[in-house]
Amino acid sequence: MSAVMIARKVRKWEKLPGKNTFCCDGRVMMARQKGVFYLTLFLIIGTCSLFFGFECPYLAVHLSPAIPVFAVLLFLFVMAMLLKTSFSDPGVLPRALPEEASFIEMEIEAANGNVLAGQRPPPRIRNVQINNQIVKLKYCYTCKIFRPPRASHCSICDNCVDRFDHHCPWVGNCVGKRNYRYFYLFTLSLSLLTIYIFAFDIVHVVLREYQESVCIKGSWSGKNRVQNPYSHKHIIKNCCEVLCGPTFPSVLDRRGVMIEDPSSPAPSDASAAPTTKTSPPAPQTTKSTAPLIPNEHTPDEAKPSIGAGTQKTNSPKEEKPPSSSNPHPSSPNAVAPTVIKESAH
Repeated sequence: MSAVMIARKVRKWEKLPGKNTFCCDGRVMMARQKGVFYLTLFLIIGTCSLFFGFECPYLAVHLSPAIPVFAVLLFLFVMAMLLKTSFSDPGVLPRALPEEASFIEMEIEAANGNVLAGQRPPPRIRNVQINNQIVKLKYCYTCKIFRPPRASHCSICDNCVDRFDHHCPWVGNCVGKRNYRYFYLFTLSLSLLTIYIFAFDIVHVVLREYQESVCIKGSWSGKNRVQNPYSHKHIIKNCCEVLCGPTFPSVLDRRGVMIEDPSSPAPSDASAAPTTKTSPPAPQTTKSTAPLIPNEHTPDEAKPSIGAGTQKTNSPKEEKPPSSSNPHPSSPNAVAPTVIKESAH
């Protein structure tokens, strides 16, 4: 039995020798370096998402609902031009087949003649006439063809591109004859979108500041026409006072030195004092203090007696208040703590 060979159909894009990637059965053509292209998508979509989420709701209510509508249309146009530039064929010229390459080599050798050993061969050029002018076509040693006018070989994609302008990493593709118009519209619309977003960001900030300033001025410009006492009567002076004024010294004095009184209770004791039931602390002096409120008079029944004062001066040990468990109401010492306690208030 003779084996029957079944030929498999292969698309031409699967056999192209250039450094390109293809998707959707060859309908999408891009360069292999696509990292910057993803960054472009992230920057455009991220910036517009922030504008649509934070700026457009306020501008649509306080200014006009046409602002977010036009921004959406401009954003969609930018994305369409970007994808059209990135996914389309920029004008790649096919390479010569082996038969065509050998035939061109024979023509070049016949035109140049025999070249002696050690001599440099003449440049491989071909003259054509375009609009009554002679134009030289250069030979591409990689693609084995004479490149058309204004065509060049891209070293990144490894292809000859007709009307080659440059290889743009931001769109992930070359810019040539077939996608130049889309690249131009993309850059133009992206510039307009950037200016549009930036301008209405400023408008949003100005409107916010104007509303806040109106609210602040309303508190100082009432019926009695009271001026703001914190203003320097000019916006430039106010900004200079805030931004260019001297730095004010700290009034806290965090690194200051103080002498701690050993007789004063510790902070832990002071915090625990309200929770424990103890006797009132002993006064440090027997003199009656002056009233804290002006024109405040001490009642007569709270004034210390002469006998109590003489007993305190004669016996300093009796200055301690009596314990709460064994009070002596008949002794004169029981009056002294109440007198000092009343005077402390």
